[in-house]
Amino acid sequence: MPDPAILPLILASRSEARAGMLRAAGVSVEVFPAAVDETAIKEGLLAEGAPPRDVADTLADLKARRVAVRTQGRGLRVLGADQVLVSEGRFFDKPASVGEARDQLARLRGRTHELLSAAVIYEDGTPVWRHIGKATLRMRPFSDAFLDHYVAGQGAALLSTVGAYRLEAEGAQLFSHVQGDYFTILGLPLLEVLGFLRSRGMLIE
Repeated sequence: MPDPAILPLILASRSEARAGMLRAAGVSVEVFPAAVDETAIKEGLLAEGAPPRDVADTLADLKARRVAVRTQGRGLRVLGADQVLVSEGRFFDKPASVGEARDQLARLRGRTHELLSAAVIYEDGTPVWRHIGKATLRMRPFSDAFLDHYVAGQGAALLSTVGAYRLEAEGAQLFSHVQGDYFTILGLPLLEVLGFLRSRGMLIE
C-alpha cells in the first residue's frame, strides 16, 4: 500500500478558495468535485427543522462520502466541506445573479449573521474526523451609494460565496465587527484540518 504520508489530500469541492488555502498552507491537494444536489438536500433538511450546524455537517459529509466511495481501496483521504450563512433564523445561499447579490447584501446590512464552516474527512471510505467552525459577523449600516459601488466593482465574483462578499478583499469594508476564525469565514476551518493532517503524518509535526 502507498505511504499515506505522501498521498495527496482529495478535496471533494469545486471551491477554488478552499483548494487555494490548503495549497498555500503546504498541503498537496487534488480536486475531485462531488456531484451533490446541494439545494435539494438543504431544502429537505430545513423542511425537517434541522439546525444550521446539521445542515453544514450533512452537506460536507455527503460530499466527502460520494468521492470516498469512488476512491475506496486506494488509501486516500477525502475532505468534504460546506458553509452555511444564517441571519435572524434565515438561511442565505449563494446568489444566482449580481442583482440577487445586491439584494442579499442589502438584507444583511446593519445586521449580525453567522457563518458555519463544516469539514469532514474520510479515510479509505470511512469517516474519521469532522469539525464545524463558527464565526459571527456584523455588517455596518453602509449607504446605498457604497453598496452600488461595491457590487459594481466586484461583479460576478460575488456569486462564488454564500455571503456575496469576500472578506479578504474589498468586502472587509462591509463590516463593523468580526468575531471568529479568519479561515472559517473564508469557508474552511483550516487550522483544525491541518492539525488532523499532522496527526496522520501528512504534515511534519
